[in-house]
Amino acid sequence: MILFVNACVRPESRTRRLADCLLGRLDGTVKEITLIENDFPKMDADFIRGRDQWVESADYSSPVLDYAKDFAAADTIVIAAPYWDLSFPAALKQYLEQICVSGITFYYENGVPKGLCRAEKLYYITTAGGPVYGDFGYGYVRTLAQVFFGIAHTECVQAEGLDMPGADVEQILRAAEEKIAAGS
Repeated sequence: MILFVNACVRPESRTRRLADCLLGRLDGTVKEITLIENDFPKMDADFIRGRDQWVESADYSSPVLDYAKDFAAADTIVIAAPYWDLSFPAALKQYLEQICVSGITFYYENGVPKGLCRAEKLYYITTAGGPVYGDFGYGYVRTLAQVFFGIAHTECVQAEGLDMPGADVEQILRAAEEKIAAGS
């Protein structure tokens, strides 16, 4: 199963266009989670206490844990997130908080996180109106994937400078699509 984590907001999303290009080249059934359609539980003290109790008792039956279970079971993961404010939309951070569940996506061995996720590869697709500075969005997701989830292989496909004066938007997007076609 391919898990598609869609953090795109706009109906005409350029990030979604690149994600669709990649998804069209991957083999498998796609399960999409559209983050703007989800109301994630508030990560307050009560929520953390409840999650800790589920983990301690190894009771993973709560529907709140379904996001983590789907993430752990996926063969391939595709995250599509526009580059906003040097990172990604807040809904993606909320989603990532929901899936970091000890006993489902990782566990601790001698204080060190060990991944429990099945996926061999995670793709991160992003677009930016201006330049992408650093890898704050992708770098965070890559580190979680490799350190917590046990997903060794990650790849970022990005198209940047789309809203710069004189930018050839179609050419920039086609170049990213060609990179996708060459790599998958």
